Amino acid sequence: MSAELHTLTGAYAVHALPDREREEFERHLADCPACAQEVRELSATAGRLGLAAGAAPPPQMREQVLRRIATVRQEPPVVPHHGRRGLTARVPGVRRVSRYALAACLAGAVALGGVAVWQHQSADDARQRADRVEQQAAALSQVLAAPDATSSTHRLGGGTTATVVVSHSLGKAAFLASGMPTLADGRTYELWFNDAGTMRPAGLMDPTVTHHALVLDGRIDGASGMGVTVEPAGGSAHPTTAPVALLPFPAAPA
Repeated sequence: MSAELHTLTGAYAVHALPDREREEFERHLADCPACAQEVRELSATAGRLGLAAGAAPPPQMREQVLRRIATVRQEPPVVPHHGRRGLTARVPGVRRVSRYALAACLAGAVALGGVAVWQHQSADDARQRADRVEQQAAALSQVLAAPDATSSTHRLGGGTTATVVVSHSLGKAAFLASGMPTLADGRTYELWFNDAGTMRPAGLMDPTVTHHALVLDGRIDGASGMGVTVEPAGGSAHPTTAPVALLPFPAAPA
């Protein structure tokens, strides 16, 4: 039923729908701007969660936090934006629910990211890492939420699911994957732009995790697709192995 399709945005955003339901929902998505916007928001949230890295806190973290908390300035309150008619109006119905869900997911992302940040001994190092994570998350969110963002999802070998999201107006592409096999020490995944068969480096992936969400380094510049190969740690100037994934970019919206 059409009403039930509106409830599948979250499952679709994290690639959790069976093929039949996914195909039915994608047909619905083409005619439902509200669901399309909600999918973009939830995909951006999933990307932020994918950037978080959990780790056991070091034994001295509690002592460091208690010592430094008195020297950390509290952030000022966020003042709501006032438009011509006062405070920005809330959007009723499904949109309001999705905003609350998105806020809850982002809160979870902040909590997970905080564990990774505080594993550093130095507060300066922690702030630099937090800044890098925030920049990566912002870049990913920008691509996923772009008005002209288009995506395509592919089933790879070994149960891996990969999604490519492209914004031609930004000249950027994002890669999201779940179920990627981890690699042995000394090996890493490298991303590539496919320029009519010529592979151009587009960044490295963390070989120790199975879920990825990142923006490819550099601009599309006419590339027809992207690839992923396994390379020595630090990456290569040119692919040295056969691609584990070779994916076309989705076409720009008409």
